Amino acid sequence: HLFYGDDVGNPGTEITFFDWPNVGRNMPGAGEVSAVGFVVPENGALEWWRGRLEAEGVHHTGIERRGNRSVLPFEDREGQRLELIAGSGQEGVGAWRESPVPADMAIRGLAAVTLVVESLEPSAQFLEHALGFTRAGEYRFLDNESRQASIFQVGPGGLGTEVHLEVRPDLPAARQGIGGVHHVAFRAADDERHREWHDRLQRFGVAVTPVIDRYYFRSIYFREPGGVLYEIATDGPGFTGDEDVEHLGERLSLPPFLEPRRNEIESQLEPLPT
Repeated sequence: HLFYGDDVGNPGTEITFFDWPNVGRNMPGAGEVSAVGFVVPENGALEWWRGRLEAEGVHHTGIERRGNRSVLPFEDREGQRLELIAGSGQEGVGAWRESPVPADMAIRGLAAVTLVVESLEPSAQFLEHALGFTRAGEYRFLDNESRQASIFQVGPGGLGTEVHLEVRPDLPAARQGIGGVHHVAFRAADDERHREWHDRLQRFGVAVTPVIDRYYFRSIYFREPGGVLYEIATDGPGFTGDEDVEHLGERLSLPPFLEPRRNEIESQLEPLPT
């Protein structure tokens, strides 16, 4: 796991990449996470980011309106579909202090994920009844008025709590690969609530994994009816248990059971650009 987040890896700020160099390219379609959105401030940040993306040669489709929000969709160099959404971010999440991006333009955490599914209701009913989401509206895509997405939110609602469902029965099934999304993770505050979610999913007849210890958090995995893989992970213990906050992320961290294999593991990793 290669984690990107805020200074201390607060839950709700992290996007994770896997180093899978021999996997084929992602084939978009139904049954996948089609876009990951991040919050940026409503202070002209999208215009600033448009200029930055253009200076870096990153393909984007321009700033557009979706309902009452401004969105800047773009793709990274592997075809990963990402979005910057202007709005209010999560409480307590600040800008990364060492970032080359000015603090008043910086990303404030995850905003929403968009799923493409073949049929709305199975995935919608699962979000509402099994996971406790509520329907909060819909919007159309500027580039194609026939495309429409429904918004589902949990807890207090707003950016950082949303799953968007776009129905595309015309598409083939997605085939996961480089540039695609493996899964989307939701938060559980602690181990007790995590176990409650595991038991709740079992009562709903969901094929959910046992609790898996990821050292920095504990996880369960299951698929929603449209085929997208979901995870529920605990907020803790977090990323600061084995590293000083001032030097977090400066070296490869391994859980204790992998530490004896450090030389072997490091020899197979590509150096990160500085």
